[in-house]
Amino acid sequence: MNLQKLKNVSLHELRVRAAQRVAAFNERRGWSPLAKLPTDVAFASLFVPASGPTPDSLEYFRLRSEPKFFPSFNSPEKTASEFRSRWPTISGQIIEKADRCCEGRFDLLGFKNLNFGDPIDWQFEPLTGKRLPLVHWSELDYLNVEVAGDKKIIWELNRHQYFMTLGQAYWLTDDERYAGAFANHLEAWMDANPPKLGINWASSLEVAFRSISWLWAFYFFKTSTSLSTETFLRACKFLYLNARHLESYLSTYFSPNTHLTGEALGLFFLGTLLPDFKEAKRWQDLGSRILIEELPLHVRSDGVYFEQSSYYHRYTTDFYLHFLLLSRANNFALPPQVEESLVRLLDHMMYITRPNGTVPLFGDDDGGRLAMLDVRAPNDFRGTLGIGSVVFDRADYKFVAGEAAEELLWLTGPEGLSRFDVMVAKEPPETSKAFHEGGYFVMRDGWTTESNYLLFDCGPHGSLSYGHAHADALSFDLAAQGRTILVDPGTYTYTGSKDMRDWFRSSAAHNTLTIDGESSSVPAGPFSWKHTATATPLVWISRDQFDFVSGKHDGYERLKSPATHVREILFLKDNYWIIRDRIITKGAHRYSLYFHFATDAHPSLGAKGSAVHEFAGTLPGLEVFVFGEEGKWREEESWISPGYGNRSAAPVCTFTVEAEGEQEFLTFMIPRSVRSAPASVSMLDAAKGKVFEVRDAHTRDVLMVGQGQPVEADRLRSDFKLAWMRFGVESSLLEELVLIGGRHLVVDGHEIINAPQLLSHFGGRRVGDEIRGGSEIY
Repeated sequence: MNLQKLKNVSLHELRVRAAQRVAAFNERRGWSPLAKLPTDVAFASLFVPASGPTPDSLEYFRLRSEPKFFPSFNSPEKTASEFRSRWPTISGQIIEKADRCCEGRFDLLGFKNLNFGDPIDWQFEPLTGKRLPLVHWSELDYLNVEVAGDKKIIWELNRHQYFMTLGQAYWLTDDERYAGAFANHLEAWMDANPPKLGINWASSLEVAFRSISWLWAFYFFKTSTSLSTETFLRACKFLYLNARHLESYLSTYFSPNTHLTGEALGLFFLGTLLPDFKEAKRWQDLGSRILIEELPLHVRSDGVYFEQSSYYHRYTTDFYLHFLLLSRANNFALPPQVEESLVRLLDHMMYITRPNGTVPLFGDDDGGRLAMLDVRAPNDFRGTLGIGSVVFDRADYKFVAGEAAEELLWLTGPEGLSRFDVMVAKEPPETSKAFHEGGYFVMRDGWTTESNYLLFDCGPHGSLSYGHAHADALSFDLAAQGRTILVDPGTYTYTGSKDMRDWFRSSAAHNTLTIDGESSSVPAGPFSWKHTATATPLVWISRDQFDFVSGKHDGYERLKSPATHVREILFLKDNYWIIRDRIITKGAHRYSLYFHFATDAHPSLGAKGSAVHEFAGTLPGLEVFVFGEEGKWREEESWISPGYGNRSAAPVCTFTVEAEGEQEFLTFMIPRSVRSAPASVSMLDAAKGKVFEVRDAHTRDVLMVGQGQPVEADRLRSDFKLAWMRFGVESSLLEELVLIGGRHLVVDGHEIINAPQLLSHFGGRRVGDEIRGGSEIY
C-alpha cells in the first residue's frame, strides 16, 4: 500500500489488514492450528457436550430434526414426485448433466464439456493448460493470466455446485451412482486440497460458496449408503476450518461487494446448520450482522445494486432471499429492512425485465450463481422473481415471472409451489419506471410479449473501485414489438484476455456515442479505471402517451478540446423513439454512434447508407435513421456475450462524422412488423432549427427541434425544445402532439398552445374539434 493510499486508511482498516497478514504469515510458517485438520479428539472438543450420538457423527446428522433446511427437504419423496410430474423434460436434462459429471465432464459458465483430467485435477485450468502449485494461498498471483489462466474456471468447478445437480438426479432416480460420485469427488477434493494450500483457499468467497454447496449436498444425500461416517466426519472438519477461514479473511476492505456478503452468507449457513459447534452462534451472528449492515450500502434507495451491474444485482437478491428463507425456517428474527430492501431489489429486477423475459446484462457478469437449481439462461432472472412472488405474496412478480421455475420448488417446497399456482397474476402497477439514484430509466408501452421497451443507462460509474463497471454512460438496450434487437454486449471474460476484457467494457461496445475513438471511462487493468465519467440525469417525464428522459456525462471533458455529451430520448408509446444527441464543444472531433444488434439480427444499410433496416422474416424489425453533419454508415461484425466465457458474432452498425464545434444528431428508431410498409424520414427546410417528417402508409408526423429560438417551417411555428405532431394523411388535421420545454405552438395560424409560463411538457390528442391533453409547468 503506497503512502497516498495509507493517508486515507482508517485505524480499523489497518488493524483488519494487519491481522489478516499476521494470520496468513502464521499459516505459512505452520504455527497456526488452523493450517491443518484437527485430530478426532481435538475435533470432538469443539462441540457443545451432548448425550447420545456425538454431533460430529453421521448418525446424529441423520436423526436430528433441528435446525431446519429449506422446505423442500421436509418431504423429499413429495418434492421429487412433484418435480418429475411438473418438469419431465428438465428432469431428463438434470440426469443427463449429472451423468456427465460422473464421467468427469463439466459445463461451467459458458464453457461446455470441460475435462479436468481423470482423476480430476482440482488446480487445473483446462483452456490454457495452466496448473497452480500447492503452495500457501497467499503466495499465488491468481490474477495473472500467465500463472492461472482464467482462474474463474478453476473456481467454478471447485465451488462444487454440481453436487446439487448430482443430488437432484439422486432424488429423481434413487440411483446410488450419483451419491457415489458425490462421495468420491468429495474425498478426492479433500485429498488434493490440504488446508490453506492452493488456489481454492485464495478467495474467501469461494470458500463460502463451497461450504454452502457441501451443506446442500449433505441434505440431498442424507440417507445415502454411499456417504460414510468417515467421509462425513472429515468433511465436517473442513467445514469448521472453512468457517474459521471466513471470519479471519473477510473481504471487509479487499472487495466489500458481493464477496463480503457472500462470505457473510456462508458464515450464516455454517453457524445456522452446524449449531453444535461452540463457535456456531458467533458465525451465525457475524454473518447476519454483516448482511444487515451492508444493505444500506449495497442496495440504493430505489432498489438498484450499487455496482451498477444487473448480474450482481441478481446475485445480491438471491443472497438475501436465501438468508431470509433460512432465517424464517429456523425462527431467526431479522429486522424489517431486510424484507424492505429485498422488495426494492425485486421491484427493480421486475421493471428491467424485457418483453421476452430476459434482462440486459449491463455492467459485469461473472456467470456464477449462489445455487445451481434451475437450467435457465444466465440473463433469465424470472426464477428469482417467482420465488419473490411466493415470499412476499406479490402477484405482479408472478405476472413477470410467468411459469414457475424449478428453483421455486427447491427453496419453498411443494407448498410454496402450490401457493404460486393458485396466485392470480397481475400486471405491475406501472409500465415505464425511473430509478433516479441508480440512474436507470425504463420506457415501455405495455407488459405483453409484443410491447416496446428501452432501458436507458444514466447512472453512476459503479461504486468502490468501479471493478464491475463498464464505460456505458448514456447507452441503451431496446426491444421492438417484443423482440430484443439492440443490446448491451455483456462481459465475456475477466482475466482470460486483456484485449477482450477492455473491449467488452468500452464505450464502443455499447449503444452510445464515442468521441475520437475514446471511451467515456478508461480502464486500467481488469478491475480498475484510470478515468471515470460522471453521468447526471436531467429530466424524466412519464405519461400514458409518451416518456421523455435526458442526461449528460463529462467523460470527454478530459480531451484536449473538451466535450460534453447530452442525450435526450423521446418515446412515443406504441410508435417509436427519437434520440437527440448534443455535443457541446469548440473543437474538431470524430463522432461515432454505435448500434449493437442481437445475434439473430440481420441489419442492412439503406440506399447510399442513409439508414439501417433490420427485418428478420416474420419477426418484428427496426428501422434506424440518423441525421447530423454528413456522415457515413458502416456495418461490421462484432461480439455479443450471452454469459461469461461465451461469445457469439453479432452485427454492429456505426454512424461516423468528423466535424468542428457544437454538434447535434437526431436518431429515429421505428419498430416495424413484416406487414407494415417501410417508413421514410426526411429533413425539411426550416428557419432557426430543424424539422423532420416521418411518413408511412397511414401516418404523417412532424418533429420540430428547437435550438434556443422559435422554429418555423411551412405552416408551423414552435418555441418548444421538441415538438412532435401527428397529422391525418388525408385531412391534414392535427391529431396528436407531444411538446417538451416551451410555451408557444402555432399550426396553420392557429395558436394551439400559448402558455403564460414555460411548460415542462404537454401531451394531447384530438377529441372531436379540439385537442385535449395535460401539461405541467417547470
